[in-house]
Amino acid sequence: MKLSVIIPVYRADATLKRCVESVLSQGCESMEVILVDDGSPDDCPRQCDDWAQRDARIRTIHKANGGLSDARNAGLEIATGDYLTFVDADDYLAPNTYQQLMKQLCESPETDLLEYPAYIRYGASDQHRLTFRRQTFSDATKYWYATQAYEHCYACNKLYRASLFDDIRFPVGRVFEDTFTLPQLIKKARRISTTNTGLYYYLPNPKGITMNADGKALQMLLQSHLEMLHPVAGQEAAFERYYLRVMNIQMDVYEQTGDRPILPPHTLNPQHFKGIEKLKVFALNLLGINKICKLNKIIHILWRSH
Repeated sequence: MKLSVIIPVYRADATLKRCVESVLSQGCESMEVILVDDGSPDDCPRQCDDWAQRDARIRTIHKANGGLSDARNAGLEIATGDYLTFVDADDYLAPNTYQQLMKQLCESPETDLLEYPAYIRYGASDQHRLTFRRQTFSDATKYWYATQAYEHCYACNKLYRASLFDDIRFPVGRVFEDTFTLPQLIKKARRISTTNTGLYYYLPNPKGITMNADGKALQMLLQSHLEMLHPVAGQEAAFERYYLRVMNIQMDVYEQTGDRPILPPHTLNPQHFKGIEKLKVFALNLLGINKICKLNKIIHILWRSH
């Protein structure tokens, strides 16, 4: 089976070499690497062409700047692999990650999506390792809740059957594009697996949208989560943990925009929570989503005024 690796490239001349070398050294027998120069104004276009001349596995696209989603989509248009994955040009992989993952896929060819470990914000003071047990899911919602996938919607630490993208593309002009796209992909997937094999190094980006999200961006994030927010029999506690996570986003949206909350009301069981989360649940059950959003905003205004 062949793997297509799509690498959007923009203002990454300091890290591109490390990224590409880590991909080429994966020991994957059948692989193509697609470098998408997204109108980068630095030395990246030349570096991309040099890499393509040096290694027959590499193909380069040069295009006008359109953002991360547009660059990934350009790569999807020409990818020829049975499976595909994404790497950000700032990041890199542990040796032989793809070799091991493709071996697992060959042994379980019915798998449509395979998620593997990642070091999140590697090198920062708050770095943490995202790990998994070997599990398989045939239901998208069970995967979403059981692994708390809503906390790690990253496009890059997953291998996808290419056909999942036949009618799906990353949304151009929309922020938090991974959180918007992953639910669509897992709803199409017949089998989703997680593994403890391999490692992706995801480096912090101080200019990224996650660190600088405004009210409009957070509204887009909230809308994406609402698509997956519905109770499932046997997953009550998991649903309620997710609901509280989405409620925090709703409070941030209200604080920044003042728009009326759109999170559907739901009464939570305090026994499913501890500490500050249990207090939030009591407040939510007592006040309702509208009043708790207003209270949260008032508290923050008073806090900042001191």
